Amino acid sequence: MSARDWIEKDFYRELGVSSDASADEIKKSYRKLARELHPDANPGDAKAEARFKAVSEAYGVLSDPAKRKQYDEARRLFAGGGGFPGGFGGGGGFDVNDLFGRAAQGTGGGGLGDLLGGLFNRRGGGGTASATRPRRGEDVETDVRIDFTEAVKGATVPLRLSSPAACTKCGGSGAKPGTTPHACATCSGSGLVTRSQGAFAFSEPCRDCRGTGRIIDDPCPECGGDGVSTRTRTLTVRIPSGVDDGQRIRLAGQGEPGRNGGPAGDLFVRVHVNPHSVFGRQGNDLTLTAPMTFPELALGTTLTVPTLDGKVTLKVPAGTASGRVLRARGKGITKRDGTSGDLLITLEVAVPNNLSSEARKALEAYADVTKDHDPRGDLNALLEGR
Repeated sequence: MSARDWIEKDFYRELGVSSDASADEIKKSYRKLARELHPDANPGDAKAEARFKAVSEAYGVLSDPAKRKQYDEARRLFAGGGGFPGGFGGGGGFDVNDLFGRAAQGTGGGGLGDLLGGLFNRRGGGGTASATRPRRGEDVETDVRIDFTEAVKGATVPLRLSSPAACTKCGGSGAKPGTTPHACATCSGSGLVTRSQGAFAFSEPCRDCRGTGRIIDDPCPECGGDGVSTRTRTLTVRIPSGVDDGQRIRLAGQGEPGRNGGPAGDLFVRVHVNPHSVFGRQGNDLTLTAPMTFPELALGTTLTVPTLDGKVTLKVPAGTASGRVLRARGKGITKRDGTSGDLLITLEVAVPNNLSSEARKALEAYADVTKDHDPRGDLNALLEGR
């Protein structure tokens, strides 16, 4: 992307957020738009695919604190054309790229070249680092949804992605197969040219090769010379046992391809776990609630409950209170390191909605027999002021 393109684009508008939006707001908006515009959700829709690319490009800048700061500074500097003739568009003979070679008046600095040096792989302060040095690819994040049991036991799931990747036709070189790029004669392959203004010399990206240091005479028809194209690929992702809802899994080297021979970025897969109809989770422990009758708790019983891989039987002592938690050791979640949690069973009295006449008579007889027992004695004492 050229300097002019970078400054002219309104990345905040692309994501539908304000310029003072927080990092979480930017991420939330990007995820919503990415889901809506993803090529898989809009097959054959060229407009949606173009918007998907634009949104991804905007997020790539605004999600990086350093790039966002540089972008905001550049927009403030040139807001409304920055007082220069022609504004951003270069009207009246003005080209924003010329500012890479101008000294900042009254500051002794190196102009916009220093301000945006990091984004265009240059060092500020008159540095002459090569624009062709290897650059690491951007990290990519996606989401996957799995069942509760898969999260507990682990699973292998296919993941279909549409993202930038090295062009398969040219192998990432940008040149038509059978041809190779050659070093730019203007900058000798460095990607930078130097201008002298009086006693000062300023470096700027070479216009002939757009700062790449290479000239491609015959661009690849697949990627147009970029060396990168958007393609759909399927990966197999191993979800480890015991993964938590919202946890991210890192796949090294599966992100966007690097530039100039640099390494690829990483792919981060955020896992979303569907809730289970019976089991809950507390760390490595599984939880469930077992409805009980009053006689079972009062007289004691033997209780059999399910686990994720079978069943377990526990003894309920006589006189057990509702709300008591029984523990089945080792029946929880087993992590990759071999540690296991427990199954926690909460006993809860189930009160029937309707009683038969026989059941009502039996309860009334029980209430009459136990009327001398007051379970709310301490509360009643407080109410009576004792």
